[in-house]
Amino acid sequence: MLSKIYPHRTAESVTEGHPDKVCDQMADALLDEFLREDPKSRTAIEILGSHGDLFIGGEVTSTAKGVDAAETAKKIYRQIGYEEPINVTVKIARQSPDIARGVDTGGAGDQGIMYGYACDETKEMMPLAVALAHELTSGLAELRKNDTEAKKIIGPDGKAQVSFEKDKLTTLLVSTQHAESVSHDELKEFLVRKLIRPLLVKYELNEPENTLVNPTGRFVIGGFAGDSGLTGRKIMVDTYCGLAPHGGGAFSGKDPTKVDRSAAYMARHAAKSVVASGLAKECLVSVAYAIGKAEPLMLFANTFDENSEKATKLLGEKFDFRPKAIIEYLDLLKPIYFKTAAYGHFGRDGFSWEKIKEL
Repeated sequence: MLSKIYPHRTAESVTEGHPDKVCDQMADALLDEFLREDPKSRTAIEILGSHGDLFIGGEVTSTAKGVDAAETAKKIYRQIGYEEPINVTVKIARQSPDIARGVDTGGAGDQGIMYGYACDETKEMMPLAVALAHELTSGLAELRKNDTEAKKIIGPDGKAQVSFEKDKLTTLLVSTQHAESVSHDELKEFLVRKLIRPLLVKYELNEPENTLVNPTGRFVIGGFAGDSGLTGRKIMVDTYCGLAPHGGGAFSGKDPTKVDRSAAYMARHAAKSVVASGLAKECLVSVAYAIGKAEPLMLFANTFDENSEKATKLLGEKFDFRPKAIIEYLDLLKPIYFKTAAYGHFGRDGFSWEKIKEL
């Protein structure tokens, strides 16, 4: 596992109510709306939220006529759990024809490097630190929605972070928006009892040296009322929390002709398949593209041992990394993207790139 490279591992996750994640979910909800009407829609949607105002910008080329961007964004905002009114401005143009001429022929929508990673540390084939961080934040949301006691005290905004030294959990941190009526001690006792301790038991982990809940002592103001939010600002949370490289391209709001997204999904699928085959305990797949060109400029599988050359050869034989081939193979023209936009794009059931191909 990557613990050989990073003996000290820290991973972070954020809840669906975090301002950046609110923007990601709105952008992917809009992508889904366009794909429902026109599966060939091309979108590059960026969203900025700040203190009562929301700006939706970017490029969309689609035959879809029934998409109301402002209303879709407001619906997601309420669905996440925010009740305050929000003013929405929309400024969307068509995709540049200079980009379209390369994509229309099956080429990549941009240049760049994408990475996919998998390891045998958990059943999800994700690093344990990443899996635990996401379970803490998704657990916060589940409590807020389904637990009678939690509904009264927990708000939508929140974060979690865990640190490991080799196999030992050293620090566990949870920050959550909360009702003003609940004290810090009451909130910590509740979260330890309902969220933290059950996850320690599930993963058979030691009690950490430090368990921190809302370190400032107060987190009443959250969402866009407390901070601005922006699409693409949680790219590490979306992928491997810094425990594997990232090419820098965000996912949310982008249709699958953008290899930032589709090739990263394919690279995860390939890496997971290599690990599942028994060829490696961990695998990092990297792929690079030029805008308008279909064939990757580089494709490499690093198994962190003597099997890298063999794994790389298998990539070329078993997987087609041309953008159109990826879209068809992973069935990426369906409205599946809103569900990806919180708690990580990888290590979760229900997505085609999480399936395993026999090698």
